[in-house]
Amino acid sequence: MSSTTPAPDPAVPADVRVGVIGVGQMGADHVRRISERIKGARVAVVTDYFRDKAQEIAGAVPGCRVVDSPEELIGAEDVDAVLIASPGQFHRDQAVACIDARKPVLCEKPLAMNPEDAYEVVRAEAAAVAETGTPYVSLGFMRRFDREYAELRDAIAAGELGRISLLNLKHRNAHTLPGFVDTMMVYDSAVHEVDAISYFLDEQVTGVQVLLPVAGPRAEEGQHDPMLILFRTASGVIVTDELYVNTAAGYEVRTEAVGSAGIATIGLEHGRVTTHLEGGRWGGSIPADFRPRFIDAYDAEVQAWIAAIREGANVAERSATAWDGYLAAAVCQAGEQALSTEGFVPVSTQPRP
Repeated sequence: MSSTTPAPDPAVPADVRVGVIGVGQMGADHVRRISERIKGARVAVVTDYFRDKAQEIAGAVPGCRVVDSPEELIGAEDVDAVLIASPGQFHRDQAVACIDARKPVLCEKPLAMNPEDAYEVVRAEAAAVAETGTPYVSLGFMRRFDREYAELRDAIAAGELGRISLLNLKHRNAHTLPGFVDTMMVYDSAVHEVDAISYFLDEQVTGVQVLLPVAGPRAEEGQHDPMLILFRTASGVIVTDELYVNTAAGYEVRTEAVGSAGIATIGLEHGRVTTHLEGGRWGGSIPADFRPRFIDAYDAEVQAWIAAIREGANVAERSATAWDGYLAAAVCQAGEQALSTEGFVPVSTQPRP
């Protein structure tokens, strides 16, 4: 009986070798995700400003190595695709470098810190697509891969709710780190709802208004928490976004779509809900942060990205695109201006290349 290892089947694509830039909280989660739950991929290379952290993460992944810079990782021959989880101020240059290297990239939000920089990424990808016919950028708005989000989007698209007049959104965190100022509430928290508007309604936001209620007891000095943001879309739909980032309770995300034929709500339950027979009470648990709430969405997002790469398909077919990232940046810029402006601030955008 021969013990010779059979030759690999050329019809079966090899695992996608992923390089991860930034292995802090999100990056380390992605490394574990790819190593433990994603099919058809493995983490080959990691890099981080803190090399000791990168070595610690790589040490737990067989065959993974550490390099000194994002540039070295993007150019590495043993990296087929790149996942960017570094701080947002570096995303533009790293995403453009991936495009220039013709390597698919899944970039955590934001695409860039302002719409001008985000538009540079859009233009760089458009030039590459004109040459190769292949999109390269997927943007990490993972809520698009959440089951409830997908169900609500499908219901709206099918006309089940009739004509939508209102979306009521809620985004609550247990607490924030020191220095989480009002602009960060717009760019780091509300940005997810900004993309959700495009996802649910398939239209652009044209105006943003910010209302500042009385600050809650856990708001930092000068922080307006809770905050209410109003969005107006091209067709006249009004969207409310309640941000409350220091509830001391847990992480909650809810969406209510108000239509002429029905009203639908998602995000009411977080896992198991229990009715207690003694005392006549019922309840469940609220996750401490966003990761448990959207773990399945993150897994689905990365798995879809890897599957597209292996199949030679459009990597951004299901995910948010560079253009979506640009639109979100433009809306957030208007939201920042609305912090100190009365009424709606118009959203200014450039034409899509």
